[in-house]
Amino acid sequence: MEITGRLVADAEVRKVKNNREVVSFTIAVDDGYKTKKGEWVEVTEFINCSYWVSTKVADVLLKGAIVTVSGRIHLNEFTGNNGNHHAYLAFHVNGVKVVAKAKRKEAVSQSTATESTSETNDDLPF
Repeated sequence: MEITGRLVADAEVRKVKNNREVVSFTIAVDDGYKTKKGEWVEVTEFINCSYWVSTKVADVLLKGAIVTVSGRIHLNEFTGNNGNHHAYLAFHVNGVKVVAKAKRKEAVSQSTATESTSETNDDLPF
């Protein structure tokens, strides 16, 4: 299964049992549909992903990047401290492809500063 979406935050490397490391990140996937009344409804799904192959990928998984991940969906079930049963879906990633890199904060700041200091002599409204 493949899913394409935008990272909502920088990827995080976490240590789990037996000193194993996992790269955790969340992607947002936009979708939409028309209701019976003809109104367009936009929906965003947030998918929690785990990548176990290598932690080096975390360096390029930055907030705002668009990625295509391949892997499988897994159901995590557990019983909370209060005895209630809980479950959530997670995506176990086997492969990651960066479709579009995230813009660096420094680059955005520099381009904004350049745009604000540049002067134009034309009176065009656009």
